[in-house]
This record gives sequence, structure tokens and C-alpha cells, in this order.
Amino acid sequence: MSILVTGAAGFIGSNFVLDWLSQDNETVINLDALTYAGNRENLASLEENPAHIFVRGSIADFDLVAKLLAEHAPRAVINFAAESHVDRSIHGPEDFIQTNIVGTFRLLEAVRAYHGRLPENEKNRFRFLHVSTDEVYGSLNKDDAAFTETNRYEPNSPYSASKAASDHLVRAYHHTYGLPVLTTNCSNNYGPYHFPEKLIPLCIHNALAGKPLPIYGDGQQIRDWLYVKDHCSAIRRVLEAGKLGEVYNVGGWNEKANLDVVHTLCAILDELSPRADGQSYRTQITFVTDRPGHDRRYAIDATKLERELGWKPAETFETGIRKTVQWYLDNQAWVNNVTSGAYKQWLGKQYGAAA
Repeated sequence: MSILVTGAAGFIGSNFVLDWLSQDNETVINLDALTYAGNRENLASLEENPAHIFVRGSIADFDLVAKLLAEHAPRAVINFAAESHVDRSIHGPEDFIQTNIVGTFRLLEAVRAYHGRLPENEKNRFRFLHVSTDEVYGSLNKDDAAFTETNRYEPNSPYSASKAASDHLVRAYHHTYGLPVLTTNCSNNYGPYHFPEKLIPLCIHNALAGKPLPIYGDGQQIRDWLYVKDHCSAIRRVLEAGKLGEVYNVGGWNEKANLDVVHTLCAILDELSPRADGQSYRTQITFVTDRPGHDRRYAIDATKLERELGWKPAETFETGIRKTVQWYLDNQAWVNNVTSGAYKQWLGKQYGAAA
């Protein structure tokens, strides 16, 4: 048996594949377009593993997806493939529309055709799991209740709007065509192999490089933080036992303001890799112009996932963030390889002198 995992050279996808193959010998077909955030090096440990089959390509390539489905006959498709950075969606939304909406549509069409040809017993077992984001729900005020699965969709960025559209397509394919789908909406992930443009890996990288740590606005934007390996275990559980057509929120129960996250990173780095001059990495914090339309707060209520499927995160923010910092300290070669000239040009465009 096998599973097809899309976007599996990216941050969350590669962690999922590594986690899956550490626990299961079931073959993984890995489809990834290897855009800027997709990195074969994330999967270097699987180079000699016959249970891992890597294919470079896009979910928007209907013929390629159909060929892979026919050739490998997977029992499930897990869709991580997406353009996923809000800042990049503000500067260039078209890629997000093409991948997240058009790509998801073409993937669904290929899967629908494949599912329709399966023998009845295999058809009943098949699952399509779509990985999405809490950002589709919009923004919360300080005293609002956390997002549940029944919250209305109110996306505020081109990125979140494209993901909201993809969620609706997945839902429609279940209700219209009977495709056996599951959807997960997760909070902010962090952990190993995170491309250093998001807050946590960017600040770790810049701190060690002696560069400013750019903080948008006043730094009081609040996010719920989910360790990526906990997210992987949640997806495994939803795939195993989730109710068809249902949505499951995945959160870490760790609401933190961005500035508090960076202060925590600085404190851990001060301990594990102190600056030569004896000063705290906090002195490198620099406040920059806020992101346009920056959502003030996200918070995920993951009660349904715990109540119905028995899942809850294994890591607290304190344990997960320490593991994350240590991973980056231990894997500077990986960081150096992904922070290319194109990466530096992007940071300069986004943060100016603070890059």
C-alpha cells in the first residue's frame, strides 16, 4: 500500500513524511514542485529509502497526478501543497491563486476520476486529507473566543483567501461527488526545516548572523503556536479515524504575542549560544513598519479533535521552542544552503534595512 503526499519537500510536508516513515514502512509518493520553499535537502535522510519515491511536479499538472495515482494506487492523498507566506501573497498574489485554488481544483479532479474507478472495498477505504490554516477564519479581538470549526470564513489576505477557496472546493467535492475528504485547519507551526522567512526561523537565523530581528508594528500580534511534529501526529490521527466531510482544528493551546516569542528565542540563544560581547540578543530587536492588513490575533480551539479523536499536543511552547532552537544550532549547514541570494533579495524587499 502507499500514500501520495503533495508539497512534501516543504516545511510541514517534509516533517510529515519523515515522521510517517519513522513509524511505518508504507510507501510514500512525494510530489513537490520545488519552489523556493521546497527543499530536497529536508529529505536527505530518505535518499536510500525504497519506501520514499520523490517526483518533481505540480498539483496543477492533472496528467502527472493522474499518472501517479494510476501507477501507485495510493489509499490516501494528503495535500500540503500550497503557497503559504502572507507577505509574499501581498507582493505577488497570482502564484497563490494558481497553486492554492487552480492547483487544488486540478488535484481534486484527478483524485475524483481515480476514486471513481476503484473497486468498492478500496473506494470505501480511500481518503483525501486537505491541510489548511486558521487564517481562513480572519482575525480575533483580544477577548473573543478562539476559532472553532463552525466559525465563519473571513480571510483577510490574498494567501488566506486562496486557502479559504481551496477549503470550499474540497467541501464541495465531498457534497457534490461523494469524494471522501477530511480537512484540517492548523495554527502557526514551528520546528525543524522551517524556511527562514517566517518569524521564528528568521529571528534565529538573524540573531546568529548578528543582524536585526525585525518585528512588525508593536509586536503584540497574537498567534497560537503548534510544534510541527504535533501537527504531524494530528494529521495521522485524522487520517486514521476522522469522520468523512468533517473539519478538524489543530492547535497547540499556546497563545503568544510575537514580541514575547522573540524574547523567548533570545533568552534560549543567550543560554545556548551566547554572543561574544556578552550582550543579549534582545539588543538586535528592531521594530519595522507593520504588514498591510495584519491580523491582530489568531487562536485555535482544538477541543473537537481531542474530544472525538483523542488527540492533544505532546509539546508545550516551552519544550517545543527549545527543541527548535537547538535544531537550528545543530543544522547551520542546512540554513546556509537555503539562505541563497534570492532569499536575501526577498528579505531586503520585505524588511528593508532591518534584513
